[in-house]
Amino acid sequence: MEIPSDIGNLSSLFSLRLGKNKLTGGVPSSMQKLNKLISLELEGNLLTGEIPFWLFDFEHLLDLNLGGNRLTWNNNTKLHGPFPQWLAEFQVLSFLFLSHNKLSGSLPTALFRSPVLFILALSHNNFSGELPKNIGDAKSLFILMLDENNFSGPIPQSISQFSSLRLLDLSRNRLSGNVFPVFDLQMNLWYADFSSNQFSGEVPTTFPTDIEILALGGNKFSGALPSNMTKLRNLERLELQDNNISGELPDSLLQISHLRVLNLRNNSLQGSIPKTLSNLQNLQILDLSSNNLTGEIPIEFVNDLTGMIEAPPDLTSETLDLDTIIAISSQTSPNISIELEQFYNLFSTEFTIKELIVSWKKSKQGLSSHNIDMYFLLDLSNNQLSSEIPASLSALKALKMLNLSFNKLFGKIPASLGDLQNVEGLDLSHNKLSGPIPITFTKLQQLTTLDVSNNRLTGQIPIGGQMNAMADPNFYANNSGLCGFQICVPCPEDLPPTPKLQEHDNKEEPWILMETVGIGYAIGFLLTIGIIFLAGYFSPSPPPNSRRCHHHHPHRLIRQRI
Repeated sequence: MEIPSDIGNLSSLFSLRLGKNKLTGGVPSSMQKLNKLISLELEGNLLTGEIPFWLFDFEHLLDLNLGGNRLTWNNNTKLHGPFPQWLAEFQVLSFLFLSHNKLSGSLPTALFRSPVLFILALSHNNFSGELPKNIGDAKSLFILMLDENNFSGPIPQSISQFSSLRLLDLSRNRLSGNVFPVFDLQMNLWYADFSSNQFSGEVPTTFPTDIEILALGGNKFSGALPSNMTKLRNLERLELQDNNISGELPDSLLQISHLRVLNLRNNSLQGSIPKTLSNLQNLQILDLSSNNLTGEIPIEFVNDLTGMIEAPPDLTSETLDLDTIIAISSQTSPNISIELEQFYNLFSTEFTIKELIVSWKKSKQGLSSHNIDMYFLLDLSNNQLSSEIPASLSALKALKMLNLSFNKLFGKIPASLGDLQNVEGLDLSHNKLSGPIPITFTKLQQLTTLDVSNNRLTGQIPIGGQMNAMADPNFYANNSGLCGFQICVPCPEDLPPTPKLQEHDNKEEPWILMETVGIGYAIGFLLTIGIIFLAGYFSPSPPPNSRRCHHHHPHRLIRQRI
């Protein structure tokens, strides 16, 4: 279906939203009559042809979204090539969405001279070179998304001049440098993502005090965690995974009481887990995996992690809500807030915060930030922790995933872990745990993944509830003392009793018995030869999986014991 050629007759139209409708053909020339347009959204269609220059003659146009089509400019297919200078000098646009194209080259400096540019989204392109040094001149910018390009070099110092910037995403580029801009402490910046670049040096802390989400993972930051991070008093999500950070966990970090997500996975942290971790009472996700932490799992921090004990009822998803956008935009550009009422669906889909990547159920997965309040995770795997598992971990009833694998934990698995009523993934593998798997695990009704392999466990694997579905032998491997239908190893009590030979007083009976045995051996030998002969010549080859263990139904094992 094409855009109707007579659409220009709607001369009073001020907002035209036709995005994601599989429309074909070109942009009809009759649209020139729509001179009252404030918003034009044609993104995500199959439109072809050249972008008409008259689109930029609309004096009231604030929002233009043409991404995800097959439109051309200057005969370049699918919006690839350099950012056109004439568009950069188009000073009346407030919203410009050109993400998911193949634009390349550097950004023109003229783009940031606009006094009304409010949202600039150029994600998922092929832009390269350094960011313009005058990037901070766009004083009205509220959202700046330049992620997933090939930008390089340092972040311009002028970026700290933004007074209204709320969301900044520079992730997944090749930006580098060891000096970060010093942002104004009173700046409105709420979300900043610098992850997956090549930044180095110490972890920066020169951010506004009200920042709530800070993503610095996947860089080359080194040294100890700074002690002055406490000034980021409203921080709720801190991602520092996949860096070269060393030293111990400082008490200062554990004084940011609003933290809900702390990700320090895959660094070189040393020392013990501080007991003061209990200060983080709102913590939902704690990932300290793949470090060099030693000592015990402190009981104290478990008892006070109230964010993992019960899900707070009032948590909201991490998105830029319309009310927040309108409130702040009206302070800088009063006319924009009127048009924003038309864009609620756009904001709710375009500006959801990136997924949080964690190890979830034996693989790396992204947890949707839109529903971050649904996830509760504790990952201490791949360290050098050496202690018994605290029975008090059972207090963390909101946990959905608990990973203590690849440590040096010893002793018995606490029966109280069966009280983790919401746990879906439980990994205790590659430790030195001994004794049986607690029968209380049959109460874990949400359990979908259980791994206790490579320990010293003994006894029967519990039967009942979700434990009947935990039947992958790999997750019990290298525990020579385990038995149960889940691993096709019968337990001693399930085997039939061995009959005892009766004693006889008749002295002649042994001679008769020996003769009978001799005859039996001869007959048995001949029968065996015959069976082998017949099987070899007349029986089909067994299928490849014929030796696979057939699981005995748990109820059958129960009947055998009665």
